Amino acid sequence: MKKALFLLLFVCSFLQAQVRVIDSTNQHYKLKAKALLIPAVLIGYGVIGIESDGVKGFNTEIKEEVNESIDEKITIDDFSQYLPAASVYGLNAIGIKGKHNFKDRSVILATSYLLVSASVLSLKSITKIERPDGSSFNSFPSGHTATAFAGAEFLWKEYKDQSIWYGISGYLVATGTGMFRIYNDRHWLTDVAAGAGIGILCTKAAYWLQPKIQKLLFKKETTTRLVTAPFYNGKELGIGLVCMF
Repeated sequence: MKKALFLLLFVCSFLQAQVRVIDSTNQHYKLKAKALLIPAVLIGYGVIGIESDGVKGFNTEIKEEVNESIDEKITIDDFSQYLPAASVYGLNAIGIKGKHNFKDRSVILATSYLLVSASVLSLKSITKIERPDGSSFNSFPSGHTATAFAGAEFLWKEYKDQSIWYGISGYLVATGTGMFRIYNDRHWLTDVAAGAGIGILCTKAAYWLQPKIQKLLFKKETTTRLVTAPFYNGKELGIGLVCMF
């Protein structure tokens, strides 16, 4: 019970940090509760499942049902986790422009992945939940699912103005990735739910951070002008050089 309470405080602190990020990055941005509602519910469900006997029992039922129908494992989730994010660059390559240019969207994606890695690795080391297949004690949360949903939110943010179907397709792939993590007996349902929430939240945070990172890493370009002018004063011939920064 203490572990669940600690993790709930961890989640609350993380959400509070996102509010601070918004306030410090853009004073005109008004936080909408619905932007954090879905990831908060997903993460909260995953955290509650660590100690709740009812939720753990549901996890076990799903595992048993899946194991009964598994003939062989399908490791497509090792690749599908990156597909939503890669689609952003693929669409841009064929001429369908997204919200940001190459540099800005790459900074956003890198920031999102860094946040995902920090969050997932921290929680894995704290919780030490055994995987369904018994291979290790780093089941919670699902890193594959977090990566996939971070990419899905990235795809949604970049292309929702072009067509909502781009974003929907990304979320379908991310959901499939999470399902395959369960199918392959690598994660519990609660691991996948928490991973999805973390992925979405980290990409939202990356977009909120982007203006601040842009200002920090990429200073405003200065224009340099070089003006030359020949001169002759009756005795001397030369050329004047003026450089303006």
